[in-house]
Amino acid sequence: MVLFNYILMCLIFGTTFLAIKVGIDTGASPFFSAGIRFMLAGMVLFLLMAWKRKASLSLLLCKEMFLTGVGLTLGVFAPLYWAEQYVSSGIAAVLSATAPIMILLLQAGISRQKLSVTSWSGCLVGFAGVILLLLPSFTITFNKFWMISCVAILSGQVFYSAGTVYSRRVIQQFQDTSPITLNAAQMMYGGGMLLVLSLFTEEVHIESMLNPKAITSLLYLIIVGSMMGHTLFYWLVAKTNPVFPSTWLYISPLIALSLGALLYHEPLTLLSLAGGITIIVGIVLVNMDNLRQLVDKKSNKVEKVCNQR
Repeated sequence: MVLFNYILMCLIFGTTFLAIKVGIDTGASPFFSAGIRFMLAGMVLFLLMAWKRKASLSLLLCKEMFLTGVGLTLGVFAPLYWAEQYVSSGIAAVLSATAPIMILLLQAGISRQKLSVTSWSGCLVGFAGVILLLLPSFTITFNKFWMISCVAILSGQVFYSAGTVYSRRVIQQFQDTSPITLNAAQMMYGGGMLLVLSLFTEEVHIESMLNPKAITSLLYLIIVGSMMGHTLFYWLVAKTNPVFPSTWLYISPLIALSLGALLYHEPLTLLSLAGGITIIVGIVLVNMDNLRQLVDKKSNKVEKVCNQR
């Protein structure tokens, strides 16, 4: 069951980037569609958890939910949705996968701990992958909005890394509250802020939002992407550990690249593919210590089972 849910989670997270692209290409307003997605997904999850008596309205009055909403939803998905007007879904997915590198650098800066040689190597390899990924825009034709979009997605991962580090402290602070409830609350805050951003920065065309492709994309992102995907993630965290579910970042970007090229005919150069793979290698190196601990724990469990027999 764990392996099945893990594969399903990777597939879900790998397809969300293409679903966003489909919705944006139909003319859906980026900030408005993102706001509706997270507001509705957060509300449904929060109501479900409240029905199970695992959520209370008082949680929504806590400033921590607002701050995590800024870091994990507003700061990440505002630039991502806007950028997918100009970049392919596969490129967006690969650039979004740089988050673990930024989290490592942020944690090292806060704790003032020295990084291992392997971790520094991973950061350098990941940075080289980003350069390879961006290189075609210089070698073929320079596209200003393409470059700005790539930088926007990377800046979104800075928000994500800060939000992730902060949310770990919030989870410890609210130990009696389900992580699913906390995630629902921050999605509601993030979705609300995205809707406010939309109100002041873009014109919403209702006819575009009612396009069958836009509606299908939105429903898929709400139900499958936000509700199912994140629920599976937290289920895997509970059943295994925080490291194992996070390895979706090694798989989903390559799924997104492949789906974008095969189903949506997105251009995929050899340099872009090489850059994507290089970034994934960098992420693996950055998380090498955690992966070794995960393998050691599994090996110890297998030994204990064998000894008991």
